[in-house]
Amino acid sequence: MGLKVVPLNKAVGMVLPHDMTEIIPSGGKGPAFRKGYVIQDSDIARLRRMGKNHIYVLELSEHELHEDEAALVMAQAIAGPGIEYDSQPSEGKIGFRVNIDGLLQVDRRQLLAFNLLGEVMLATLHNNTVVKSGDLVAAGRAIPLVVPRSLVEKAVSIASDTGGLIRVVPWKIRRGAVLVTGQEVFEGRIKDAFGPIIEKRLQDYGVDSLSVSLLPDDIEIILAEIKRAIGLGAELILCAGGMSVDPDDLTRMAIREAGATDIVYGSPVLPGAMFLVSYIGDVPVLGIPACAMYYRTTILDLMLPRILAGERIDREKIAALGHGGLCLSCKTCNYPLCPFGKG
Repeated sequence: MGLKVVPLNKAVGMVLPHDMTEIIPSGGKGPAFRKGYVIQDSDIARLRRMGKNHIYVLELSEHELHEDEAALVMAQAIAGPGIEYDSQPSEGKIGFRVNIDGLLQVDRRQLLAFNLLGEVMLATLHNNTVVKSGDLVAAGRAIPLVVPRSLVEKAVSIASDTGGLIRVVPWKIRRGAVLVTGQEVFEGRIKDAFGPIIEKRLQDYGVDSLSVSLLPDDIEIILAEIKRAIGLGAELILCAGGMSVDPDDLTRMAIREAGATDIVYGSPVLPGAMFLVSYIGDVPVLGIPACAMYYRTTILDLMLPRILAGERIDREKIAALGHGGLCLSCKTCNYPLCPFGKG
């Protein structure tokens, strides 16, 4: 990179290494051109009015890129499906926004490798953040004014390896069924509070509830209702209640009898230790513990978006929730703007 003095008529396409101030006849002054600006043909007349016949410029070699050009080249590789980015960088900085509703996914391993390069950076929201179209989810930049082309090529290679460092997965499940188990609710001795809460959770993600059923603690009745819901076209089944270890809590056994496989019972999350996830074919069947009635934020808030986005949950993914899995039950809940689930 070289700093040189050039005649104004030969400065087009070169990079300013400093801000250029313009005196305004009516009073005051301000920056007419910012550091890093690439001089255009249309700027020559204005520069002459500013009294410039020669200016200092940066002369880039074929092995170097201006910060804005570097940012655009990297942004194309960084942005995966559902992500769009600023077409006009500002001082080498570019923002990334989503263009669909869904779940943000960040390739954390490749993001680390990208940021280890040192002269480029990308800052993102947390992996598995629920996002809406238009949300800002990341910002990146080339840090120096001029970046080695070889470094930019490494950054692009890292970001391209998995089809982008950030992407949005749209909601894939659109129809669900809710089964509320419990003899006391079925017989009307207490009013059902579980069903409306779970149904509202589904509505928040645009999932239609095909049915909300109140069922007794009877294995045969529960498994028959599970099969009926699948027959109706449910792509997700949520069984609320009956998830403890009490002898008369039979929901877990009914789920198994209905043909569920890959059953994971128990999680390192509070509230939500007695959560269950399983599958009947490709249909997720969840067991929701009673904490979902009493706490505003539980394991359901961590798992439901991932399941709706089509992710298949196993024991390892559940176990990974332990780091960050303790809800502080704050008096004023600000979830998701808190540490819960951000391991």
